[in-house]
Amino acid sequence: MTDAPFFDCYPMVETPPEIVPGRPRRAWMDATHQRYAYRCLPLTMANSTGWEVLCPFKLHIDWDGGDGKDAITLSSPFRHANLAALATSHFQHGIVTFHVGHMFRTPPGWGVWAMGPPNSPKDGIAPLAGLVETDWLPFPFTMNWQMTRPGRVTFAKGEPFCFVTLQQHTLLEAVQPERRALADNPQLAADYAAWQTSRADFIERLEARDPGAVEAGWQRNYMRGVKPTGQAAPDTHATKRRLRPLR
Repeated sequence: MTDAPFFDCYPMVETPPEIVPGRPRRAWMDATHQRYAYRCLPLTMANSTGWEVLCPFKLHIDWDGGDGKDAITLSSPFRHANLAALATSHFQHGIVTFHVGHMFRTPPGWGVWAMGPPNSPKDGIAPLAGLVETDWLPFPFTMNWQMTRPGRVTFAKGEPFCFVTLQQHTLLEAVQPERRALADNPQLAADYAAWQTSRADFIERLEARDPGAVEAGWQRNYMRGVKPTGQAAPDTHATKRRLRPLR
């Protein structure tokens, strides 16, 4: 087993924004019927595969639709809010630039993928993602959001304005994608056929109000890490992500 890559965080200001492991919960997922959205394991895993950089105070962003720097106004009900240290309109054109307050360092070939918190749509503003070569960069990067309509957008205190995760990006260029016929992979084809049969049977029984299907509610094969054939998934299968907090 290879050594885990390091992720060093150097504060650049006296009171930097808090950084915490990504949290799986989302308000819109809580609001779905019987919290149905949490049955989608890829959603919750994506939510927690990285670290959140939290807004240190409530921030109001007002945009009048213009392209200039003065078209955006930043304000906060918190009297001692250091607005300039948190955000500015550096790129103009309705784009708000947040300072993450840290400089990061990663191993050679590893970078930081900076983005908005996964699966967290925010009305009126959209996150812009960036891949940063933090294995050599000697200064901090910023997180940018683009207003999508004139008006006001608010970031609450403790709300993540940036989500960072690690990416071994230098290996991607060595990957050769190939289009293959499913028949060329007999095991995968058999597993897929078993899934099709199992899925169709379950939906048919659910629509017929079969007591067993109704009680089950949904098929949990992926959540349990079991193929439709009954074969177990690899040991790498996970249903929760437990990232470590800053030390």
